[in-house]
Amino acid sequence: MAHATPTRPTTSGAIVELRVHGVSGAGADQVLNRPHVHQVAGDRSGGFYRPRPGYPDSTGTDGVTLEAYRWSDLPSGTAVRTLSLVFLLPFMLCNVALWMRPANTVSKRGFMALCRVLALTLTALYVLSIVGVALDLIAWRCMDTPSCLAGRSWLSWLGGRPTGLRLGVLALVPVAAIGVVWWLGARPSHSFDAFRTPATRTSKHQLSAVGQWDGEPLVGRLRSVHVAAAFATLSGSLLAARASQHRSWVMVVLLAATGAVLLACLVLVTVVASIDHTDPSPRVDGVCRGLRTIACGVTMLVIVHVVISPAPWPQGGSLPGYGAIVAWLFVSQTVLVVVLGTLVIWRRGDGQRRSPLRALGSPVFMTISAGLAVAFSAELVYRVADLLDRNGTTADGLETSPPLAYKWAIFGFFLAVVTALLVAGLVTRMTRRERRRAARAIVAADFPHAPPQAADRLRRVEQAVARARFTENLEPLSVVYACLAALGLATSVLGLLQLPPGEVAQRYVGVPESMVNFLIGSGSYVIAAILLGLVVGGIFAYRTAQFRRYVGVLWDLGTFWPRAAHPFAPPCYAERAVPELTKRITYLVEQGQGVLLAGHSHGSVLLAATVLQLPTRITDRVALLTYGSPLGRLYSRLFPAYADEPALREIGERVGWRWINLWRDTDPIGGWIFAAHRPGEAETLTGPAATVDRRLTDPQDVVPPPSDSVPPPILGHWPCESQEAFAEAVRELTQRLRPEHRTTG
Repeated sequence: MAHATPTRPTTSGAIVELRVHGVSGAGADQVLNRPHVHQVAGDRSGGFYRPRPGYPDSTGTDGVTLEAYRWSDLPSGTAVRTLSLVFLLPFMLCNVALWMRPANTVSKRGFMALCRVLALTLTALYVLSIVGVALDLIAWRCMDTPSCLAGRSWLSWLGGRPTGLRLGVLALVPVAAIGVVWWLGARPSHSFDAFRTPATRTSKHQLSAVGQWDGEPLVGRLRSVHVAAAFATLSGSLLAARASQHRSWVMVVLLAATGAVLLACLVLVTVVASIDHTDPSPRVDGVCRGLRTIACGVTMLVIVHVVISPAPWPQGGSLPGYGAIVAWLFVSQTVLVVVLGTLVIWRRGDGQRRSPLRALGSPVFMTISAGLAVAFSAELVYRVADLLDRNGTTADGLETSPPLAYKWAIFGFFLAVVTALLVAGLVTRMTRRERRRAARAIVAADFPHAPPQAADRLRRVEQAVARARFTENLEPLSVVYACLAALGLATSVLGLLQLPPGEVAQRYVGVPESMVNFLIGSGSYVIAAILLGLVVGGIFAYRTAQFRRYVGVLWDLGTFWPRAAHPFAPPCYAERAVPELTKRITYLVEQGQGVLLAGHSHGSVLLAATVLQLPTRITDRVALLTYGSPLGRLYSRLFPAYADEPALREIGERVGWRWINLWRDTDPIGGWIFAAHRPGEAETLTGPAATVDRRLTDPQDVVPPPSDSVPPPILGHWPCESQEAFAEAVRELTQRLRPEHRTTG
């Protein structure tokens, strides 16, 4: 931990402007807009910085003390984040889906149970994909085919060995894969025990719980359960293959033990409520760790039994039982998603902002998560099968052909992506006129006296506003894609009937089988392109600031929420950032200073959760300035049970409605909290909430100022600390924080 430079107590009435950045990953000097800064608290991952005293312009508006909280390294470093963007994306989306439940779900416990069982299926699918490569394709098929072994010394050394030995040796590959996610899931979300805060609630709204309780006990229990389920999945795959030709009392015992482990995993995540306790529970923790140890031991015994069993193995075909296990897993995921969707539609949450995702956010994200996991797993197996068959052009007619369930998964995913793209294009086309008309009205109201030579610039501004308004269309598009992905998952039942996609399409639809096989191959390349695009995009995001904002929003939205569904999701940065902010703000207020909290983008979300945790004696000396905030536009729609309007109103009441929110029509991410306040539009909202939102004209003008040769830029989602409107908001809020003007809500 870095040695913090102590801050000296100041006289009563002094104001500290504490800035919290968004997803840009900007340095403290950029956040403060000062070239010379030094750290006063925290460490390299999350720290507080101030301008160095003695340099010119070391204070803020009207002499306030400037301070910045830099948290961009808390989610993870560049390389880890880029890798996680691909590898952990399905797990992250699954975890986010748990927090998207409607406000009035009929059964919160049943909702959580469904999400956690679906999370278990993702872990099982991860293991099955590795089993498909290592055991089915390589150990079972390739090592029985001389043409596949030819020229591959790294495989031929096992080629002439008994089948059981080959399976036993290559079973260590999925064991190692389980170890990798076990290690990734064990990464802590905070660095110090100081951030293990007690679970005392200061607000009735559940957003206040983010970062207030220690999530590590829950994550540890879920991690043990998922590791146990992963080993049980591997054991079940091996035992299913062995049971095809051999049955004995040892097999019965091992099958019973494997089934008992899987059943215990399901019971722990669905029935045992104490798994959610935020305090260490030796009894529950011991049960989860014991289950994990038993599962590891059973897997080792199964591997030994497979190696030493003298009974003959069947010849040819695929690994016995593997295709059926994969198909049944896909069917189970489909059923669980349908049940989850039925549950949330039955009791959808109420609220002021209605949208498709307000009711369907959880099943939509869960379906997308499962669809991506299935597509990635199918692509891994399909691509390895294609590589093993060097002389073939496709993986369809090979000795190493993947199971039918994977072929149906690739086919369904490809059709879902293509259809969703067509629908997106159609929606874009259909809404373009309306969006451009609305944008034209906004621009006309903002620049009524623009000269004729500014026509091209006006068109660019209209385009920016129209593009920003397309964000609202992403909600129905995501619902459409989720429905298509669910249908794709449902087709996997045809794999159980041993019906190839090409044969079904030709017999019942009239589409030639060769065309379907071509589409499957194309779908495989589409998935590979998506994977490559995620990797390249993750790298490119840290070289291009504009692109980073879109990637960063998705990443930070996913890692803001604690790991309550899937323990292999990326760690939650809020579990450290929110308590750290709470402690720092409390310290500053207790030193006799007022604190103006200024949060951009996701920084405003961190501050919202922080304000809900602060006691009244602290919030009496706090004001809030948000800009580019997704609280109203995204969070209240995606997470209606946590960031609904009552929670946002309580934030305003806690700070005595000393809250200003700045937003732009060109911003595709941020927006207003309570009221748009556009020129020419009548607002019906009354009371203190109506004074929160203030719209910024963007750009500031469409013609160059006298001192410049180019017009002001279109800022969109960029921060606005250097704008005069920001300084005016700071000036107003600091004035309201002065003892002679301060009022409480």
